[in-house]
Amino acid sequence: MSNMSIVTMFFLSGIPHAPSLDTMLFAIFLVIYILTVLGNLLILMVIRVDSHLHTPMYYFLTNLSFIDMWFSTVTVPKMLMTLLSPEGGAISFYSCVAQFYSFHFLGSTECFLYTVMSYDRYLAISYPLRYSSMMSGRVCALLAAGTWLTGSLHSAVQTTLTFHLPYCGPNHIQHYFCDAPPILKLACADTSANEMVIFVNIGVVASGCFVLIALSYVSIVCSILRIRTSEGRHRAFQTCASHCIVVLCFFGPGLFIYLRPGSRDAVDGVVAVFYTVLTPLLNPVVYTLRNKEVKKALLKLKYGSVFTRGK
Repeated sequence: MSNMSIVTMFFLSGIPHAPSLDTMLFAIFLVIYILTVLGNLLILMVIRVDSHLHTPMYYFLTNLSFIDMWFSTVTVPKMLMTLLSPEGGAISFYSCVAQFYSFHFLGSTECFLYTVMSYDRYLAISYPLRYSSMMSGRVCALLAAGTWLTGSLHSAVQTTLTFHLPYCGPNHIQHYFCDAPPILKLACADTSANEMVIFVNIGVVASGCFVLIALSYVSIVCSILRIRTSEGRHRAFQTCASHCIVVLCFFGPGLFIYLRPGSRDAVDGVVAVFYTVLTPLLNPVVYTLRNKEVKKALLKLKYGSVFTRGK
């Protein structure tokens, strides 16, 4: 960090809203956060307990659930504090750095993980006979580790570029968490080069992942159309539909915020809610309500525990 940074405390403005809505928004986001954590914990537990779900697809899903649980935890509790009182938005300089790094670390790791999951679905549907050998346990572990490592490095670059600048004056961040666009507006130096590097960095990663995912699903659709039985086609489409829903909800708002010219604080704050608050909740909802295997595992877990108590 630069020695010229004399700001020791930032103040987060929170999400744009009328003050009369504080209590209602606090209750809504608190319920969403609790459901997000419990839902993702449930997925982790079900996949761990049920041996039928020990497959590459569900291995990557456990990574996704773990990320989403913490991705929401990085931003939502602080948002709730800003809704309780104006003083709740206070955050120290180094806490802001930590939140920034954690947010981009988990967000970029999730971005890479979605790409790996689409590749996994492509192999499963296009090469069903060779799938088990192509996606062995070792390959899955290497792919998962690669997403975490790349996400960590990507976030380190973003964090260094942002907080290497001097911050010596305004300290009110027009957002509900520490993110690059609103923080760079507070720097006491020319940020055009930083903004361009961050724009290209995020643009290349997000757009590249999205293009690879789109190509995977074009190939998947072509493979599905070659399946002869209608039951087989329906099952293949159903397997991929849940992944597509979550991917669109994650990438859409993110690309809107980071890749469009200019930044509008109020709009960015509202749009960011979709991928920081709602998408982590969508993961357990979509993968349980739209997935027969997970629903069977949940029922087995439920009735198994009832049977055990009955004995």
